[in-house]
Amino acid sequence: MTPFGARLRALRAEHGMTLKHLAAQLQVSAAYVSALEHGKRGAPSTGLVHQVCDVFGLIWDEAEQLSVLARLSHPRVVVDTAGLSPEQTALANRLAQTIHRLPPETVAALHAVLDTAKPAAKPRLRRAAGRAG
Repeated sequence: MTPFGARLRALRAEHGMTLKHLAAQLQVSAAYVSALEHGKRGAPSTGLVHQVCDVFGLIWDEAEQLSVLARLSHPRVVVDTAGLSPEQTALANRLAQTIHRLPPETVAALHAVLDTAKPAAKPRLRRAAGRAG
Protein backbone atom coordinates (compact mmCIF):
# COMPACT_ATOMS: atom_id res chain seq x y z
CA MET A 1 0.00 0.00 0.00
CA THR A 2 1.26 3.50 -0.79
CA PRO A 3 1.00 6.55 1.47
CA PHE A 4 -1.62 8.04 -0.85
CA GLY A 5 -3.57 4.77 -0.98
CA ALA A 6 -3.63 4.49 2.81
CA ARG A 7 -4.85 8.09 3.17
CA LEU A 8 -7.49 7.63 0.45
CA ARG A 9 -8.84 4.54 2.20
CA ALA A 10 -8.87 6.38 5.55
CA LEU A 11 -10.75 9.33 4.00
CA ARG A 12 -13.33 6.97 2.54
CA ALA A 13 -13.81 5.30 5.91
CA GLU A 14 -14.05 8.65 7.75
CA HIS A 15 -16.79 9.77 5.35
CA GLY A 16 -18.57 6.41 5.24
CA MET A 17 -18.13 6.27 1.49
CA THR A 18 -18.01 3.06 -0.53
CA LEU A 19 -15.34 2.44 -3.09
CA LYS A 20 -18.01 2.42 -5.80
CA HIS A 21 -19.45 5.77 -4.68
CA LEU A 22 -16.01 7.43 -4.60
CA ALA A 23 -15.23 6.05 -8.05
CA ALA A 24 -18.47 7.55 -9.38
CA GLN A 25 -17.63 10.92 -7.81
CA LEU A 26 -14.16 10.85 -9.42
CA GLN A 27 -15.51 9.53 -12.73
CA VAL A 28 -13.12 6.58 -12.71
CA SER A 29 -13.67 2.86 -12.26
CA ALA A 30 -13.97 1.22 -8.85
CA ALA A 31 -11.15 -1.09 -9.94
CA TYR A 32 -8.88 1.94 -10.45
CA VAL A 33 -9.67 3.35 -6.99
CA SER A 34 -9.06 -0.09 -5.47
CA ALA A 35 -5.73 -0.37 -7.30
CA LEU A 36 -4.73 3.08 -6.01
CA GLU A 37 -5.62 2.12 -2.45
CA HIS A 38 -3.66 -1.14 -2.65
CA GLY A 39 -0.58 0.38 -4.30
CA LYS A 40 -1.04 -1.49 -7.54
CA ARG A 41 -1.19 1.70 -9.63
CA GLY A 42 1.36 4.46 -9.91
CA ALA A 43 1.10 7.81 -8.21
CA PRO A 44 -2.15 9.59 -9.14
CA SER A 45 -2.17 12.62 -11.40
CA THR A 46 -2.34 16.11 -9.96
CA GLY A 47 -5.83 16.43 -11.44
CA LEU A 48 -7.07 13.33 -9.62
CA VAL A 49 -5.57 14.56 -6.35
CA HIS A 50 -7.48 17.83 -6.80
CA GLN A 51 -10.68 15.87 -7.48
CA VAL A 52 -10.18 13.84 -4.29
CA CYS A 53 -9.69 17.07 -2.34
CA ASP A 54 -12.94 18.42 -3.79
CA VAL A 55 -14.89 15.26 -3.00
CA PHE A 56 -13.73 15.23 0.63
CA GLY A 57 -13.64 19.00 1.10
CA LEU A 58 -9.91 19.12 1.81
CA ILE A 59 -8.34 22.58 1.76
CA TRP A 60 -5.08 24.24 2.74
CA ASP A 61 -2.84 21.97 4.82
CA GLU A 62 -4.91 18.82 4.29
CA ALA A 63 -4.89 19.30 0.52
CA GLU A 64 -1.14 19.97 0.53
CA GLN A 65 -0.54 16.88 2.66
CA LEU A 66 -2.49 14.75 0.18
CA SER A 67 -0.42 16.18 -2.69
CA VAL A 68 2.80 15.35 -0.86
CA LEU A 69 1.57 11.80 -0.20
CA ALA A 70 0.74 11.42 -3.89
CA ARG A 71 4.27 12.46 -4.87
CA LEU A 72 5.67 9.87 -2.44
CA SER A 73 3.45 7.06 -3.73
CA HIS A 74 5.25 5.45 -6.62
CA PRO A 75 4.84 1.73 -5.86
CA ARG A 76 7.73 0.68 -8.11
CA VAL A 77 10.59 3.03 -7.40
CA VAL A 78 13.63 3.05 -9.66
CA VAL A 79 16.80 4.67 -8.37
CA ASP A 80 19.30 5.78 -10.99
CA THR A 81 22.70 5.69 -9.33
CA ALA A 82 24.69 6.46 -12.48
CA GLY A 83 27.24 9.10 -11.62
CA LEU A 84 26.89 8.60 -7.86
CA SER A 85 29.62 7.35 -5.54
CA PRO A 86 30.09 3.63 -4.90
CA GLU A 87 28.84 4.23 -1.34
CA GLN A 88 25.63 5.84 -2.60
CA THR A 89 25.07 3.01 -5.07
CA ALA A 90 25.67 0.41 -2.34
CA LEU A 91 23.20 2.19 -0.05
CA ALA A 92 20.51 2.22 -2.75
CA ASN A 93 21.02 -1.49 -3.37
CA ARG A 94 21.05 -2.41 0.32
CA LEU A 95 17.87 -0.43 0.90
CA ALA A 96 16.16 -2.14 -2.05
CA GLN A 97 17.18 -5.56 -0.72
CA THR A 98 16.21 -5.02 2.92
CA ILE A 99 13.40 -2.46 3.07
CA HIS A 100 10.70 -5.13 3.45
CA ARG A 101 12.38 -6.35 6.67
CA LEU A 102 12.85 -2.97 8.37
CA PRO A 103 10.77 -2.44 11.51
CA PRO A 104 8.59 0.69 11.66
CA GLU A 105 10.90 2.46 14.12
CA THR A 106 13.87 2.04 11.76
CA VAL A 107 11.82 3.38 8.86
CA ALA A 108 10.83 6.38 11.00
CA ALA A 109 14.48 6.96 11.93
CA LEU A 110 15.51 6.88 8.26
CA HIS A 111 12.78 9.41 7.44
CA ALA A 112 14.14 11.64 10.21
CA VAL A 113 17.67 11.43 8.80
CA LEU A 114 16.43 12.32 5.32
CA ASP A 115 14.32 15.19 6.68
CA THR A 116 17.41 16.78 8.25
CA ALA A 117 19.73 16.26 5.27
CA LYS A 118 20.54 19.46 3.46
CA PRO A 119 20.20 19.37 -0.32
CA ALA A 120 23.45 19.66 -2.23
CA ALA A 121 24.19 23.12 -3.55
CA LYS A 122 23.47 23.58 -7.23
CA PRO A 123 26.55 24.36 -9.31
CA ARG A 124 26.80 27.99 -10.33
CA LEU A 125 27.35 28.95 -13.94
CA ARG A 126 30.50 30.91 -14.66
CA ARG A 127 30.69 33.76 -17.09
CA ALA A 128 32.69 33.17 -20.23
CA ALA A 129 36.25 34.51 -20.00
CA GLY A 130 36.80 37.87 -21.62
CA ARG A 131 33.18 38.99 -21.51
CA ALA A 132 32.38 42.29 -19.90
CA GLY A 133 29.98 41.94 -17.03
